[in-house]
Amino acid sequence: MLGRSRNRGFEIARSWLGALASAVILWTASGPCRGQAPPPRVPDAIEAFWDVPYAETDHPRQRLDLLLPKNRSGDKPLPVIVAVHGGAWLGGNKRDVVGALVPLMASGKYAGASIGYRLSQDAIWPAQIHDCKAALRWLRGNAERYNLDPDRIGVIGFSAGGHLAAMLGTSGDVKELEGDLGRFTDRSSRVTCVVDFFGPTDFLTMGDHPGRIEHDADDSPESRLLGSAVKADEAKARQASPITFVTPDDAPFLIVHGTNDPLVPHPQSVEFRDALRKAGVPVALLTVEGGGHGGFRNPAIGRQVGDFFAAYLLGEKADFEDRTVPNVAP
Repeated sequence: MLGRSRNRGFEIARSWLGALASAVILWTASGPCRGQAPPPRVPDAIEAFWDVPYAETDHPRQRLDLLLPKNRSGDKPLPVIVAVHGGAWLGGNKRDVVGALVPLMASGKYAGASIGYRLSQDAIWPAQIHDCKAALRWLRGNAERYNLDPDRIGVIGFSAGGHLAAMLGTSGDVKELEGDLGRFTDRSSRVTCVVDFFGPTDFLTMGDHPGRIEHDADDSPESRLLGSAVKADEAKARQASPITFVTPDDAPFLIVHGTNDPLVPHPQSVEFRDALRKAGVPVALLTVEGGGHGGFRNPAIGRQVGDFFAAYLLGEKADFEDRTVPNVAP
């Protein structure tokens, strides 16, 4: 069983499903918005700081939204859950995933942040991971100000955001992926744990599987991110692949992927799981039988996410192993 606690927060489970159904931008996203959507409404129990610059620039994408519970569960600094939006690195918005954070913040046990990053039409790889790491360093640099725990930061990402979350989980010690953005370049960008929803993990093998996208084409999302066709610069494609940097000291992973995903092949997550496990990294793959690119309907998925964060950020006891669940509504 992936997590022993079967009754944790139905509201949390429902919120993750809502985020997946309505907020994950498909891999074939078009017409990207350069800035951000208006701030959403959040419950009175949450204090929100919108569009906080983390990189000491005026770029509208280099901003984060910070969510803090007004009624904390205790006096100790709170662990942080960081969300990274999807959109094929050419669309999407950090506001898309705020709703997924709200119930966890309302519990009083976590702080949350949704981070934006430059899109591929603004800057090519590795700008996107530089942005994400700068945001993490900003959170650590401001931990005392907001009473955050700099040693307990989890990350969750969806699609392209899952790719970036996975990169954060495997590349904490890779200097060329750190960048030099922001004031807190002396802080770590490592994360404590990672939830990866169907993110690409190996650019060089994505095209080996049938699907809706020709990933090796000159105009594929991956090629646009790299600034050249995937196979034209294999060294850069490897540098953009989370599987390249797997080492035994990586963060624990929960990976969620549908078997019928037409945009990011399910084998991407299987191969990534296998590489993490071979290195001795704690990892569980939650396979959604019949699931596509998001839009999952089984509330067990949301509960497992809640259990995973509670285990690695709060120290609650839970056992995790691979599991297949049907893509069914409650």
